[in-house]
Amino acid sequence: MAVTVSSASGLLAMLQEPAAELKLHALANLNSLVHVFWPEISTSVPAIESLYEDEEFDQRQLAALVVSKVFYYLGELDDSLSYALGAGPLFDLSDGSDYAQTILAKALDEYASIRLKATSEERMMDPRLEAIVERMLDKCIFDGKYQQAMGMSVECKRLDKLEEAISQCDNLNGALSYCINLSHQYVSHREYRCEILRCLVKIYQTLQNPDYLSICQCLMFLDEPETVGNILGKLLSGSKDDALLAFQIAFDLVENENQAFLLNVKNHLDTLSLQTSAQTLPSDQTSATELSGDAQMTDNVITPNGNAHTVDPNDKLTKIKGILSGETSIQLTLQFLYSHNRSDLLILKTIKQALEMRNSVCHSATICSNAIMHAGTTVDTFLRENLEWLSRATNWAKFSATAGLGVIHRGHLTQGRALMAPYLPQSGAASGGSPYSEGGALYALGLIHANHGEGIKQFLRESLRNTSSEVVQHGACLGLGLAALGTADEEIFEDVKNILYTDSAVAGEAAGIGMGLLMVGTASEKAGEMLAYAHDTQHEKIIRGLSLGIALTVYGREEEADTLIEQMTRDQDPILRYGGMYALALAYRGTANNKAIHQLLHFAVSDVSDDVRRTAVLALGFVLYNEPEQTPRIVSLLSESYNPHVRYGAALAVGISCAGTGLSDAISLLEPLTSDVVDFVRQGALIAMAMVMIQTNESYDSRVGTFRRQLEKIIVDKHEDTMSKMGAILATGILDAGGRNVTIRLQSRSKHDKLTAVVGLAVFTQFWYWYPLTYFISLAFSPTAFIGLNSDLKVPKFEFLSNTKPSLFDYPKPTTQQTTTASVKLPTAILSTYAKAKSRAKKEAESKAQAESKAREKAEAPPSEDASTSMQVDGAAEKRAPEPEPTFQILTNPARVVPAQEKFIKFLEGGRYDPVKLAPSGFVLLRDLKPTETEELVLTDAPATQTTNAAAAQQVSGAAAMAVDEEPPPPQPFEYTS
Repeated sequence: MAVTVSSASGLLAMLQEPAAELKLHALANLNSLVHVFWPEISTSVPAIESLYEDEEFDQRQLAALVVSKVFYYLGELDDSLSYALGAGPLFDLSDGSDYAQTILAKALDEYASIRLKATSEERMMDPRLEAIVERMLDKCIFDGKYQQAMGMSVECKRLDKLEEAISQCDNLNGALSYCINLSHQYVSHREYRCEILRCLVKIYQTLQNPDYLSICQCLMFLDEPETVGNILGKLLSGSKDDALLAFQIAFDLVENENQAFLLNVKNHLDTLSLQTSAQTLPSDQTSATELSGDAQMTDNVITPNGNAHTVDPNDKLTKIKGILSGETSIQLTLQFLYSHNRSDLLILKTIKQALEMRNSVCHSATICSNAIMHAGTTVDTFLRENLEWLSRATNWAKFSATAGLGVIHRGHLTQGRALMAPYLPQSGAASGGSPYSEGGALYALGLIHANHGEGIKQFLRESLRNTSSEVVQHGACLGLGLAALGTADEEIFEDVKNILYTDSAVAGEAAGIGMGLLMVGTASEKAGEMLAYAHDTQHEKIIRGLSLGIALTVYGREEEADTLIEQMTRDQDPILRYGGMYALALAYRGTANNKAIHQLLHFAVSDVSDDVRRTAVLALGFVLYNEPEQTPRIVSLLSESYNPHVRYGAALAVGISCAGTGLSDAISLLEPLTSDVVDFVRQGALIAMAMVMIQTNESYDSRVGTFRRQLEKIIVDKHEDTMSKMGAILATGILDAGGRNVTIRLQSRSKHDKLTAVVGLAVFTQFWYWYPLTYFISLAFSPTAFIGLNSDLKVPKFEFLSNTKPSLFDYPKPTTQQTTTASVKLPTAILSTYAKAKSRAKKEAESKAQAESKAREKAEAPPSEDASTSMQVDGAAEKRAPEPEPTFQILTNPARVVPAQEKFIKFLEGGRYDPVKLAPSGFVLLRDLKPTETEELVLTDAPATQTTNAAAAQQVSGAAAMAVDEEPPPPQPFEYTS
């Protein structure tokens, strides 16, 4: 019969006995009962501790284990860990109890903390702690828990153990991808993240079949363009499949939008090709034979199954340089956005009709909304159909209207300057053009060539030098900053700095932003010059431009930017503290860094300036966009603040962080703010809601339809204030941006930050002070397209599967003329006699039509059954349930694929094409499995060229207008008659 122990007092009394056997017996029993009697045992801890400290007692480790457990139950985890280390091998790592798991976690945290601080201040590592962590890591690897081992190795800065865990893993590529995600999501120090990535690249390169796609992504983060160039050069000189892989790598790198890095890779490839051609010049017999053998091998590989088509290696080099320069992807995107354009012009006509003639803010907002709605499509039908209405824009409104063309034609690199020629400053002869339209045209050129400005930089510099008009200088500075984004070009910097030093408020503001765009992410010492000038000048506009510019220079630099951030956030000038918030946001963009979040929350509730508080909350959106689900939770209390500026910041933080996600929590948080009591809070909430809902339709979330109706109601309502109307008009444009074929993405598909997109949204938020900066939102637009390409970088026609209901991700339904006019047309005075006559005529016509249809039905009815039966049958037929919607959809390359749809995309088995990389959207290179068969190609150049010609002309021919107007879904008679 088992004896139930009711007290530990007897065992504790044994500890006082002189016999070592009795003490050992007591300790062994106490160890098994400590979870029950720890309150009683805690009174005798000094006695057990003395046994541990007695070096002659041979069971010291058991005493240490008992004390450790008691301290654990008392909540003294530091003491518990200290004695657990003293227990040595008696502390069982495989014990699944809460005690063991808690102490192991505590040991890991302590070890990681010491390892982290070892760089800044030397702290001695307890060898026992090191031993226990090593035992833990070895056990994980031995048990095959590789992911756990990798996570612990990364946390403990043990890259030797990380290598060991990866090398023993069965799925090496999977393990490496997991580690890359770990480094981006959980490592808060940039330098350490770089160490991990270097370690991973080293492991990748030892593999028999290295994953070059992942290697090149790591190398881009490490800023090693030469290594990437070498890899691409090696792949290009290999087989046809290798060349396809090189093209795919280039497209993936371009998606990260790092212009300076891509230019360096391109230049390195040029150097490699020159070296190769120089080596082939000597006509030594052996090398010539080897060379011809190599050339023959390349030709044989490139020419599949005896197909006569051959590829010159120089042709491959030309193609990859075209990809790296961005020209190929931009051209294909332009053609896609043009051919798939589903803009609803009736929405714009509704807005135009509803606006008061005198309201210049809403007039400008409508022009801006049109530009956003048609961003990158090259379709400017609305502007050409409303030239007289458009001409009401004066001064800065004219500047904005002209700049809007840059958004519509964004990426039209070859024709950009020709398109804007009528508005650009004319060199030589004294031009009679408006400085506002000239400045706007230079800004438009920057928007067209944003991040791809090699061909236009020189023209913009000359325009900047040859003008003394501050309005033209304003446009030229913005244009130069956009075109030379992140290139840190010294000459351009000096040109823009000279404009800054003229101390003109208008030109100086743009110069400050332009300098920041030019030096984005360089952490250049020039930020110090900018800060010094911000202290010297008296103009608020210049200080604001510089504070944003300084913030842009520390983009992505994380802890490296801390000194500058500290300097700005402690400044007495609230405008510079405001810049400090942007510096925090951009330095720690997409890292969800705890320290940055704490700092921003601190300023959000404590700063004396509303501007700073608003921006601190807004900045949370940038820090958290890699974890959008967290943002609504973090800002939920702030969204209920008594301070409207804080509420506005919370709305935009959610809009930025959750942009393009259609996240339900984000919509729920923004809904009450769209009917806030303060007009500018409503404005911010409407814009943020549109950013979240972009590319989401009513079938996916019914609240999208409600929101669209709410926007229409605000725009039409004569009593609604201007701020809310402006927000609703801009929101309408954002919802349908890019012909309903773009979304807002701040991260590429490889989880790297899209530099242009993040910078674009940061400057866009400045529209609070300066409306023309609204156009920067177009930099964040990313096409929702799957575009499959063959080895010639042409788009072949083939089908693939979207394995879900088509309605979930379909285009929003077009508005119809009847509903639109009914909702917009204002009641006009009608004579009562006319109304009565019209009503009477209508009734007579209806009754006549009914009589005719009844007579026709009687004549056609079969004579067998009686009338009642036939009526029942007819009713049943009418009430028959509609056909169920299919559960899948066949899409044809190229196709619109929205982010939420990506997980449902599948390639059909037995198809002609096989993707180089399994990607549900973006540019995907395809292997042709039936190369002898002829290909049907789509996305030819014709439509885009036709539109270009139409847009370039001052007066547009009817044929070109027809070509454009075939795209929007409203009924044709409405489109073609004024």
